[in-house]
Amino acid sequence: MNTSSALTRRDFTKTTLLAGAALASGALNALAADAPVKRIRTGLIGCGSVSNQYLPQLTKSPFVEVVSLCDIKPERAKRQAERFKVAHHYPHIDAMLAGEPFDFLVDTTDMQEHEKINRRALEAGKHVWSEKPIANSLAAGQKLLQLALKKKLRLWGAPITVQSPQFAFMAKQLAAGKLGRVAAAHADYGHEGPNWSSFFYEKGGGSLPDLAVYNLTSLTGLLGPVKRVSAMLSIVTPERDIREKGKIKVNEEDNAMMLLDHGKGIISHVQSGFNYFNPHGHDGSKETRHTISIVGSAGFMGMVGYDWAPLGVDFATHDHPKLERHVTDAQGYVWQQGAALAAECLVTGKELLATPEHALHVLEIITAARESSANGRRIALNSTFKWPIVS
Repeated sequence: MNTSSALTRRDFTKTTLLAGAALASGALNALAADAPVKRIRTGLIGCGSVSNQYLPQLTKSPFVEVVSLCDIKPERAKRQAERFKVAHHYPHIDAMLAGEPFDFLVDTTDMQEHEKINRRALEAGKHVWSEKPIANSLAAGQKLLQLALKKKLRLWGAPITVQSPQFAFMAKQLAAGKLGRVAAAHADYGHEGPNWSSFFYEKGGGSLPDLAVYNLTSLTGLLGPVKRVSAMLSIVTPERDIREKGKIKVNEEDNAMMLLDHGKGIISHVQSGFNYFNPHGHDGSKETRHTISIVGSAGFMGMVGYDWAPLGVDFATHDHPKLERHVTDAQGYVWQQGAALAAECLVTGKELLATPEHALHVLEIITAARESSANGRRIALNSTFKWPIVS
């Protein structure tokens, strides 16, 4: 397998994101129409709500053959297997790994379980796509990546916000110096908090790995790795009513504010929480304000809508001071396609712009934010990733 080739962003958009649009409409990929395409045998573990987002993308991809599903609630695995016409389903990862052979595991389980399951899959010789986060700590995540490299396997993690054409536009303007001396950025993402599972509020959950992870990925992708983190975290709602469980105690932050030092004088701010009323609810298509904004000495950019479902970018400079909207076409990008794109990489040797090193850097920011809030200090970071993310 060729793991060193890298697409330019323009080529990636043409061959991958536009292909995603065709797949979403039920059309065949042009490559698939011309010649037989290898399909990577894939198993998905975690048949809860997120699987409803992933499985339509996976089962439509010409590069994927979903051969098995797994869930600790066997009825969920059975239901999804029937719905998506998957031949095999299992109640536990041990049974899954011992069952129908496959090469690529997609992990959409509760976030606290990712580290353990990802390790089991890598040890069993499977490539892994993981929902966020890849692991519960930077050290554990680095060990997973080392294990993958040792066994010549691939490991990726959500989110894929750096794959959107809106991100590409913003990165291009920054690389060209259109904003002048970049000074500051702000990003925010929140809602009123889910009530369908307790893991969001349990140890290892929280608004940082569930929500802030998107903005942290986008801002570090645009502005570069973070050098130092200062943060204040809190619990606004100490108890939550959860379906099937009733009242539970909240053990991780449901409100977070972070200051990030990217070096060269650039400071960004990220806020996230489970106590944010929004008249649009959680519908990305109706969120039209700037959820990410970047300002410099010569210009301003604002991403319209959530960075996981962006609707465009508003842009103004000294030379063109009136805000103009750009990149209103998603060009096939949807946040749910990460695992399908990773499978395409396994088959074709193409590379994603989203990398495990970037995901691990974001994980270190989350860890540092919690440490900063606990002891009132600014925390220095050690990890990094390949940047800038531009063609």
